[in-house]
Amino acid sequence: MEMTKATVGRHAELVSEPVESEVSERATRRVFARAYKLRILAEYERTDRSGKGALLRREGLYTSLISEWRSQRDEGALSRLGPVRGRPPTDPRQHELAKLQRENARLQADLVKARRVIEIQGKLSALLEQLATGSAETTRDDAP
Repeated sequence: MEMTKATVGRHAELVSEPVESEVSERATRRVFARAYKLRILAEYERTDRSGKGALLRREGLYTSLISEWRSQRDEGALSRLGPVRGRPPTDPRQHELAKLQRENARLQADLVKARRVIEIQGKLSALLEQLATGSAETTRDDAP
């Protein structure tokens, strides 16, 4: 795709570099906090007609949003305290308890391994001792 650029007169020149768009590829929906909505509603209702337009332009809002926020406020949706979004806060004691439980489980597993190693070392020691005494007895029996 070739881009053209208008010049003086009726002729156009070819432009080699593409035009960069300042618009993002995907639109994102704006989300407003309850406190913000209540503050804007209170300010909107305090001001006169020209002040309302200035407020809407300053905040980048539309009258349809103000109408929607009014109905939410009248229904009590804005005054209600809903659940806080995101992860629920954790109790530091619960966090420490979980950490200690994981450490305890790891140490228990290490203890089981250590006991197995000690048991095997004991059996190996007994086997080597038995082999050593058995070979000493066979050499005494074979001697003239």
